[in-house]
Amino acid sequence: MEVIATKAEVRRTLRAAGKPVVLVPTMGALHEGHLSLIRRAREIAGPQGTVAVSIFVNPIQFDRASDLEAYPRPMESDLAACRAEGVDVVFAPGAGEMYEADRSVTVTESVLSKDLCGAARPGHFDGVCTVVLKLFLITGCEAAVFGEKDFQQLAVIHRMVRDLDVPVEIIAHETVREQDGLAMSSRNVRLTPEQRAAAPRIRFALAAARNSHSRDAREIIAIARREIMASHPTHIDYLELVDEESLHPVETVERPATLAAAVFFGDVRLIDHIRVEPHGA
Repeated sequence: MEVIATKAEVRRTLRAAGKPVVLVPTMGALHEGHLSLIRRAREIAGPQGTVAVSIFVNPIQFDRASDLEAYPRPMESDLAACRAEGVDVVFAPGAGEMYEADRSVTVTESVLSKDLCGAARPGHFDGVCTVVLKLFLITGCEAAVFGEKDFQQLAVIHRMVRDLDVPVEIIAHETVREQDGLAMSSRNVRLTPEQRAAAPRIRFALAAARNSHSRDAREIIAIARREIMASHPTHIDYLELVDEESLHPVETVERPATLAAAVFFGDVRLIDHIRVEPHGA
């Protein structure tokens, strides 16, 4: 496995290999969810293809300096995990390598990113789109694998690729969960024992709301809110029911929708979502 820190070197290495590249973009602090993305990438690339993993804590997608500073960066264990999974190339640049000091171009998606995390975290998806497009161009990948946990991010990236004619296939991989239902996240390690015990309540609340078989958005949201707030003291950043395709809020479930939540446990922000069918199926 090669570990590369510069754009020029990763370009030379991947192009010289002359093999299809499947990219797994990450911000490090790898857990089983990331490893499942890497395994999926290997399935797609095949034994002759190249699996590349990027590890880069992207500063321009953080809306809070404290969150950026606290984000875990266990590089040695991340590299060990990549090596164990048979990754071919790890691209681990610094911020100065990825961004010019006087950079003035940003990629903006203006529809799907307006609500949910986009409303709660101004500029977040500009940062995501910009870094993802840069990684696509730097690696020359043919496909990239993303987790469905960040469903809004996935939708925004699909739209960017479509609208800008980016020749990269986007592969979605299902959310990987702990045994108690909590979606795996690099932020989970920052939870206190009490917060970690309460965090699965998010999934429980979303499922309870979906299983109510209501079609009224206000009632569905009220059920989820009540269940979330019944746990360890939390702060709900957002809790919304949105159309599955447009991601715009809905009042009634007439077609598949997504019930999405972002919840703070202390200063740790966790997200999750669940599909809601028109008849509560």
